[in-house]
Amino acid sequence: MLRDVLIVGVGGFIGAIARFTISGIVQDNFTFPVGTLFVNVVGSFFLSLIMYSTEFVGLFSDETRMFLTVGILGAFTTMSTFSYESFKLLESGEIRAFILNVVLTVTLTLIAVFLGRAVAIAVWKKL
Repeated sequence: MLRDVLIVGVGGFIGAIARFTISGIVQDNFTFPVGTLFVNVVGSFFLSLIMYSTEFVGLFSDETRMFLTVGILGAFTTMSTFSYESFKLLESGEIRAFILNVVLTVTLTLIAVFLGRAVAIAVWKKL
């Protein structure tokens, strides 16, 4: 159990730093929360790719999968930030931006999951 906690913790450390850095770079000079949208879409794609690759061909061990998905990607994606930023848009009366943020985030992250699955199938069915 302690080993699993450490695996997730180290992954979370890496994912949080990656989220902070990447979302900050992407967000630069935008008022719309594109940094959060970007990390959620990218994180959804890689989570799907890793999970389906593991399911289809056992690409990753349980420990590696846990490190990558629960640790790194769990800290990298930001649904709590998405929710807060969306609520703040709503609270400030920016109804169009609120709707756009919710619709884009939900739609694009679901598309990213589908694409991650499609890439995993395309790669692993060839082997």
